[in-house]
Amino acid sequence: MVFNKPTTRRKFLLGALVALPVTTLIAKGLTAAQAAEMAAPELSDYNPIFFSANEWQFILAATDRLIPAGGAGKAPGALETNVPIFIDQQLHGDFGREIYMQGPFSPNAPATMGYQIPFYPQNIYHRGIELTEQWCQQHFNKPFHALTTEQKDDVLTKLQKNEVDFTGLGESNMHASHFFSQLLSDTKHGYLADPMYGGNKGMKAWIAIGFPGARASYLEWVKQHNIPYPLGPVSIKGERA
Repeated sequence: MVFNKPTTRRKFLLGALVALPVTTLIAKGLTAAQAAEMAAPELSDYNPIFFSANEWQFILAATDRLIPAGGAGKAPGALETNVPIFIDQQLHGDFGREIYMQGPFSPNAPATMGYQIPFYPQNIYHRGIELTEQWCQQHFNKPFHALTTEQKDDVLTKLQKNEVDFTGLGESNMHASHFFSQLLSDTKHGYLADPMYGGNKGMKAWIAIGFPGARASYLEWVKQHNIPYPLGPVSIKGERA
Protein backbone atom coordinates (compact mmCIF):
# COMPACT_ATOMS: atom_id res chain seq x y z
CA MET A 1 0.00 0.00 0.00
CA VAL A 2 1.36 3.44 -0.94
CA PHE A 3 0.64 6.50 1.17
CA ASN A 4 0.98 9.99 -0.22
CA LYS A 5 3.30 12.37 1.60
CA PRO A 6 1.47 15.07 3.57
CA THR A 7 1.20 18.37 1.75
CA THR A 8 3.67 20.89 3.13
CA ARG A 9 2.78 24.52 3.73
CA ARG A 10 5.18 25.53 0.97
CA LYS A 11 3.63 23.18 -1.59
CA PHE A 12 0.13 24.31 -0.64
CA LEU A 13 1.04 27.97 -1.03
CA LEU A 14 2.90 27.31 -4.25
CA GLY A 15 -0.09 25.51 -5.73
CA ALA A 16 -2.24 28.51 -4.92
CA LEU A 17 0.23 31.02 -6.33
CA VAL A 18 1.71 29.63 -9.53
CA ALA A 19 -1.35 30.51 -11.60
CA LEU A 20 -1.57 34.09 -10.36
CA PRO A 21 -0.15 37.07 -12.28
CA VAL A 22 2.71 39.06 -10.77
CA THR A 23 0.45 42.01 -9.94
CA THR A 24 -1.73 39.74 -7.84
CA LEU A 25 1.31 38.33 -6.06
CA ILE A 26 2.54 41.80 -5.19
CA ALA A 27 -0.92 42.70 -3.93
CA LYS A 28 -0.69 39.70 -1.63
CA GLY A 29 2.52 41.10 -0.14
CA LEU A 30 4.95 38.91 -2.10
CA THR A 31 7.66 40.24 -4.37
CA ALA A 32 8.33 38.53 -7.68
CA ALA A 33 11.61 37.25 -6.23
CA GLN A 34 9.82 35.71 -3.25
CA ALA A 35 7.34 34.01 -5.56
CA ALA A 36 10.19 32.78 -7.74
CA GLU A 37 11.93 31.36 -4.67
CA MET A 38 8.80 29.41 -3.78
CA ALA A 39 8.59 28.08 -7.32
CA ALA A 40 12.23 26.99 -7.30
CA PRO A 41 12.86 23.35 -6.37
CA GLU A 42 13.35 22.49 -2.72
CA LEU A 43 16.79 20.96 -2.40
CA SER A 44 15.42 18.18 -0.20
CA ASP A 45 12.83 17.25 -2.86
CA TYR A 46 15.09 17.57 -5.90
CA ASN A 47 15.97 14.43 -7.88
CA PRO A 48 19.35 14.86 -9.63
CA ILE A 49 19.43 14.17 -13.34
CA PHE A 50 23.20 13.97 -13.86
CA PHE A 51 24.59 12.72 -10.56
CA SER A 52 23.98 9.29 -9.09
CA ALA A 53 22.54 9.09 -5.57
CA ASN A 54 26.00 8.59 -4.03
CA GLU A 55 27.55 11.37 -6.11
CA TRP A 56 24.71 13.67 -5.07
CA GLN A 57 25.52 13.11 -1.40
CA PHE A 58 29.10 14.14 -2.13
CA ILE A 59 28.05 17.29 -4.00
CA LEU A 60 25.69 18.35 -1.21
CA ALA A 61 28.39 17.88 1.43
CA ALA A 62 31.25 19.42 -0.57
CA THR A 63 29.44 22.57 -1.73
CA ASP A 64 28.15 23.08 1.80
CA ARG A 65 31.74 23.27 3.03
CA LEU A 66 32.98 25.43 0.14
CA ILE A 67 30.28 28.06 0.81
CA PRO A 68 28.84 27.38 4.26
CA ALA A 69 25.90 29.35 5.59
CA GLY A 70 26.38 32.03 8.20
CA GLY A 71 29.35 33.84 6.73
CA ALA A 72 29.87 37.60 6.85
CA GLY A 73 26.53 39.23 7.56
CA LYS A 74 24.96 35.79 7.99
CA ALA A 75 25.07 35.24 4.24
CA PRO A 76 23.29 32.18 2.85
CA GLY A 77 25.34 29.16 1.91
CA ALA A 78 25.51 26.93 -1.14
CA LEU A 79 22.65 24.73 0.02
CA GLU A 80 20.32 27.64 0.78
CA THR A 81 20.87 28.96 -2.73
CA ASN A 82 20.47 25.65 -4.61
CA VAL A 83 24.06 25.54 -5.83
CA PRO A 84 23.99 21.70 -6.14
CA ILE A 85 20.95 22.00 -8.43
CA PHE A 86 22.81 24.51 -10.61
CA ILE A 87 25.77 22.13 -10.99
CA ASP A 88 23.55 19.13 -11.70
CA GLN A 89 21.56 20.93 -14.38
CA GLN A 90 24.63 22.44 -16.03
CA LEU A 91 26.36 19.07 -16.28
CA HIS A 92 23.22 17.48 -17.67
CA GLY A 93 23.30 19.98 -20.53
CA ASP A 94 26.08 20.91 -22.94
CA PHE A 95 28.34 22.46 -20.30
CA GLY A 96 31.97 22.27 -21.41
CA ARG A 97 31.30 20.68 -24.77
CA GLU A 98 33.15 23.50 -26.55
CA ILE A 99 36.49 22.47 -25.01
CA TYR A 100 39.20 21.55 -27.52
CA MET A 101 39.77 17.85 -26.98
CA GLN A 102 42.49 16.96 -29.45
CA GLY A 103 45.74 15.79 -27.88
CA PRO A 104 48.47 15.66 -26.91
CA PHE A 105 47.51 16.24 -23.29
CA SER A 106 49.88 17.08 -20.47
CA PRO A 107 48.26 16.95 -16.99
CA ASN A 108 51.54 18.11 -15.44
CA ALA A 109 51.77 21.25 -17.56
CA PRO A 110 51.67 24.61 -15.70
CA ALA A 111 48.27 26.24 -15.33
CA THR A 112 49.37 29.04 -17.67
CA MET A 113 49.15 26.58 -20.56
CA GLY A 114 45.40 26.20 -20.13
CA TYR A 115 43.22 23.11 -20.23
CA GLN A 116 45.49 20.07 -20.46
CA ILE A 117 43.44 17.01 -19.47
CA PRO A 118 41.45 14.66 -21.74
CA PHE A 119 38.19 15.03 -19.81
CA TYR A 120 35.04 17.06 -20.25
CA PRO A 121 33.69 18.58 -16.99
CA GLN A 122 31.20 15.71 -16.77
CA ASN A 123 34.09 13.20 -16.73
CA ILE A 124 35.99 15.28 -14.19
CA TYR A 125 33.10 15.02 -11.75
CA HIS A 126 32.42 11.32 -12.21
CA ARG A 127 36.08 10.37 -11.89
CA GLY A 128 36.95 12.95 -9.26
CA ILE A 129 34.12 11.94 -6.93
CA GLU A 130 34.91 8.25 -7.43
CA LEU A 131 38.57 8.70 -6.50
CA THR A 132 37.87 11.04 -3.58
CA GLU A 133 35.37 8.61 -2.12
CA GLN A 134 37.88 5.79 -2.57
CA TRP A 135 40.49 7.83 -0.69
CA CYS A 136 38.02 8.61 2.12
CA GLN A 137 37.18 4.94 2.52
CA GLN A 138 40.88 4.09 2.75
CA HIS A 139 41.64 6.74 5.38
CA PHE A 140 38.37 7.08 7.34
CA ASN A 141 36.39 3.99 6.38
CA LYS A 142 33.49 6.35 5.62
CA PRO A 143 32.10 8.17 2.59
CA PHE A 144 32.85 11.88 2.32
CA HIS A 145 29.38 13.06 3.38
CA ALA A 146 29.63 11.05 6.64
CA LEU A 147 32.85 12.74 7.77
CA THR A 148 33.00 15.41 10.44
CA THR A 149 33.11 19.05 9.38
CA GLU A 150 36.83 19.22 10.17
CA GLN A 151 37.52 16.06 8.17
CA LYS A 152 35.58 17.33 5.16
CA ASP A 153 37.52 20.58 5.19
CA ASP A 154 40.77 18.65 5.46
CA VAL A 155 39.90 16.43 2.50
CA LEU A 156 38.97 19.44 0.35
CA THR A 157 42.23 21.15 1.30
CA LYS A 158 44.17 18.02 0.39
CA LEU A 159 42.39 17.90 -2.98
CA GLN A 160 43.36 21.51 -3.63
CA LYS A 161 47.01 20.82 -2.74
CA ASN A 162 47.19 17.50 -4.64
CA GLU A 163 47.74 15.66 -1.38
CA VAL A 164 45.10 13.16 -2.45
CA ASP A 165 47.17 11.14 -4.90
CA PHE A 166 44.96 10.40 -7.88
CA THR A 167 47.87 8.72 -9.66
CA GLY A 168 48.25 6.27 -6.80
CA LEU A 169 44.54 5.53 -7.10
CA GLY A 170 44.93 4.62 -10.77
CA GLU A 171 44.25 7.92 -12.56
CA SER A 172 47.22 9.39 -14.44
CA ASN A 173 45.31 11.86 -16.62
CA MET A 174 43.96 14.11 -13.88
CA HIS A 175 45.25 15.47 -10.59
CA ALA A 176 43.15 16.09 -7.50
CA SER A 177 43.60 19.84 -7.95
CA HIS A 178 41.92 19.64 -11.38
CA PHE A 179 38.83 18.19 -9.76
CA PHE A 180 38.89 20.66 -6.87
CA SER A 181 39.28 23.65 -9.20
CA GLN A 182 36.31 22.54 -11.31
CA LEU A 183 34.16 21.97 -8.23
CA LEU A 184 35.09 25.30 -6.63
CA SER A 185 34.56 27.25 -9.85
CA ASP A 186 31.14 25.73 -10.49
CA THR A 187 30.13 26.27 -6.87
CA LYS A 188 30.96 29.97 -7.16
CA HIS A 189 29.09 30.22 -10.45
CA GLY A 190 26.01 28.54 -9.01
CA TYR A 191 26.08 30.86 -6.02
CA LEU A 192 26.35 34.09 -8.04
CA ALA A 193 24.62 33.25 -11.35
CA ASP A 194 21.19 34.47 -12.35
CA PRO A 195 18.45 32.32 -10.77
CA MET A 196 17.23 31.24 -14.22
CA TYR A 197 20.16 28.80 -14.29
CA GLY A 198 19.07 26.92 -11.19
CA GLY A 199 21.19 28.46 -8.43
CA ASN A 200 21.16 31.71 -6.42
CA LYS A 201 17.66 30.85 -5.22
CA GLY A 202 15.61 33.96 -4.50
CA MET A 203 18.66 36.07 -5.46
CA LYS A 204 19.83 35.54 -1.88
CA ALA A 205 23.52 35.71 -2.80
CA TRP A 206 23.03 38.97 -4.70
CA ILE A 207 21.12 40.44 -1.77
CA ALA A 208 23.90 39.44 0.61
CA ILE A 209 26.62 41.19 -1.41
CA GLY A 210 24.50 44.13 -2.58
CA PHE A 211 24.74 43.24 -6.27
CA PRO A 212 22.12 45.01 -8.45
CA GLY A 213 21.74 42.12 -10.87
CA ALA A 214 20.39 42.84 -14.33
CA ARG A 215 19.09 46.35 -13.66
CA ALA A 216 18.96 48.37 -16.87
CA SER A 217 20.79 51.33 -15.36
CA TYR A 218 22.47 52.19 -12.09
CA LEU A 219 25.13 54.59 -13.38
CA GLU A 220 24.23 57.14 -10.74
CA TRP A 221 25.56 54.74 -8.10
CA VAL A 222 28.87 53.80 -9.71
CA LYS A 223 30.85 56.72 -8.24
CA GLN A 224 29.14 56.76 -4.85
CA HIS A 225 31.66 54.92 -2.72
CA ASN A 226 31.09 53.49 0.76
CA ILE A 227 27.34 53.97 0.43
CA PRO A 228 25.12 50.87 0.64
CA TYR A 229 23.19 50.26 -2.58
CA PRO A 230 19.56 50.76 -1.52
CA LEU A 231 17.76 48.98 -4.38
CA GLY A 232 17.30 45.22 -4.52
CA PRO A 233 18.65 43.13 -7.40
CA VAL A 234 16.71 42.29 -10.55
CA SER A 235 17.01 38.99 -12.39
CA ILE A 236 17.21 38.55 -16.16
CA LYS A 237 13.53 37.62 -16.14
CA GLY A 238 12.66 40.86 -14.35
CA GLU A 239 12.11 39.36 -10.91
CA ARG A 240 12.84 41.88 -8.17
CA ALA A 241 14.19 41.09 -4.73
